[in-house]
Parts: sequence; structure tokens; C-alpha cells
Amino acid sequence: MQMIQETADLSTYLAADEVIDHHHPVVRETAARLVERVSDSYEYARVAFEFVRDTIPHSQDSGDLRVTWRASDVLEQGTGICYAKAHALAALLRAEDIPTALCYQQFDVVHGLVAVRFNGAWHRQDPRGNKPGVDAQYSLDGERLAFAPDLEFNELDYPVLYAAPHPVVLDALKAAPDRPHLWRTLPTAL
Repeated sequence: MQMIQETADLSTYLAADEVIDHHHPVVRETAARLVERVSDSYEYARVAFEFVRDTIPHSQDSGDLRVTWRASDVLEQGTGICYAKAHALAALLRAEDIPTALCYQQFDVVHGLVAVRFNGAWHRQDPRGNKPGVDAQYSLDGERLAFAPDLEFNELDYPVLYAAPHPVVLDALKAAPDRPHLWRTLPTAL
């Protein structure tokens, strides 16, 4: 799939905002702990991916009713759905100067992931969290995402690489008092 940067300015994929708040102490402390275990940015990106995928449960899988959307809250509370986990991973990667975009797929609802930029190319990663039937892996040599769209069922990969969360996604997260409400209001398209 040909991915399209929302903007040509790579610095926007390093920026902090209210969602990808990589300046927050919780994000900085987590990044500092992770970076101690690695020797370069490639290894850091893999370790950060595995940390978010494996240590922050997907709230639907774990039954957690809380809705998180800000990266620091995801890390602090240890829960989130795919979008929130993507925000946390983006913040951890940007904290170490790795350009990171938010990207999406469409199934019955919109699914969130990230893309990291290494060696002049974008590589999509899905930190959703594994479970039976879902085996997402970090890879720079071909995608190993949680889900593959089936065009026969009008599922698709959105090609745009966003510097900030898509407004439709962010609005749904912010408006939800709990996960059951969020599940009823998840966006079905961007």
C-alpha cells in the first residue's frame, strides 16, 4: 500500500500535543526506562512497541471500563483500546526522536495503529495487543499487523499518515464516559 503523509514536514511527526504528550513526566520516565535496555533507535522502537502491546491490556480484552485517550493516561492507568495504545506508542517513539504517524484501518469500526519512519520509509505497527487469533509483531521487513482488511467486505487500509489523531477518533474517545458507551459510538469511517 502506498502511504501518504498528511504533511511533507517530518517535524510534525515528532510534535507533542494534548494527546501525544511526550513531554509529560510519565512518558519521559517510561521512555528513559526502555532506552536503558537498548543500543540504538531501531531496537528502542521494537522494545517500545512490545512494551505497549504486551504490558498495557486492550481494555475490551481485559474488561476494563475506563476510557483513556491521552498517551500519559494510557501509560499511567495501564489500559486503552487500539487508538489509545497507538497514542501511547507514538508518544514513546517521539520522545526518542523517532518520527511516528497515526494511521487507520476500516473494518466494522475504525482500527488505529502507528507507522514509524526508518531508512526513508514508513512501517506500520499495531500495538493493539495479542490474543487468540491476533498475532501482531514489530517488523520493518513486511507488515505483521493484528488484522488484514478484506476488500470483499468493504474493509480497507486508510493510506493517510496523520501527525495527530483523526478528529473523529478523538471526539469519540473524549465523549465516552466508559468503554460500553464508547463501543456503541466507535467511528465506522473516517
